[in-house]
Amino acid sequence: MLITVLGFYGGYPHNGIGTSGYLLRDDNFNVLIDCGSGVLNVLSNYLDPTDLDAVVLSHYHHDHTADLGVLQYNWLAADKDQPLPIYGHTQDFVNFAQLTEGDATKGIAYNDYEPTNIGPFKFEFLRTIHPVPAYAMRITKGDETIVYTADTTYFDGLVDFAKGADLLITDTNFPEEVTGRKWHMNTKESGTLAKDAGVKRMMISHLPQNYKKQTLLEQSQKYAGDIPVIRAFQGLEVQV
Repeated sequence: MLITVLGFYGGYPHNGIGTSGYLLRDDNFNVLIDCGSGVLNVLSNYLDPTDLDAVVLSHYHHDHTADLGVLQYNWLAADKDQPLPIYGHTQDFVNFAQLTEGDATKGIAYNDYEPTNIGPFKFEFLRTIHPVPAYAMRITKGDETIVYTADTTYFDGLVDFAKGADLLITDTNFPEEVTGRKWHMNTKESGTLAKDAGVKRMMISHLPQNYKKQTLLEQSQKYAGDIPVIRAFQGLEVQV
C-alpha cells in the first residue's frame, strides 16, 4: 500500500497547503481518504480525479470535505459509465444524502460493527470523540495495516484499534502543553498512543498552522520512544 499526503492542516489551508486528504493506492486501485480544502488540485498531480475508484470520508467537517463538491462536478463533466462511490457514515443524514450527485457519485454507508471491503482493502471503523460523529479507520491489505485516527481527542479505545499497525496517522493538532478539554490530540497523546499500541511507524498530521513543525515532531518522538515518528507534508509518500 502506498499512501500520499495531499493536505495535512486542520481547520483551514495555509500558505498553499491544504487540509486533510490522503491518496491510498495499491493494485491499480485508487482511494481518496478525506477531501479537504485544496486536496483536489494536488490530487491532479498524481492522477486524473476521474480515475479514482472510491472516496472514504471520516466525517463531514469542512476541512475534510471542502473539495468534495468540486470533485462531484468533475465527475459530472466527465460523464463516466459508473458513479464514483463515496463512503460515509449515516449519523448525519443531510450530509450523507449529499454524497450522491445524479449519476456521477453515489453515497454508500459504512458502520462500526462490520468491515467494509473497498477494492483490495478492508476498512474497519471506530467512532471517535469529536463534536460531530467522526470515525477512525483501520485499513488492511494482506499483512499490512494503516490506521488513521481522523479527528479525535484521546481515549483508551484507540489503543486496541491501532494495535500493531504498520503505520499510524494521528490527529496531532496541539503541542504537549495544550491540555484539558479539547477535540484533538496533543503531541504527548499521539506519541503515547503509538507506544502503547506498539505500532511500527507514526505520522503526525492534522497539524496547526502557526506552531513549529519540528517542535511538534520532537515532542511526539519523545513520547513514542523507539517508534519512528515522521510528520506529514504535502507530497510525502509512505509505502506500507
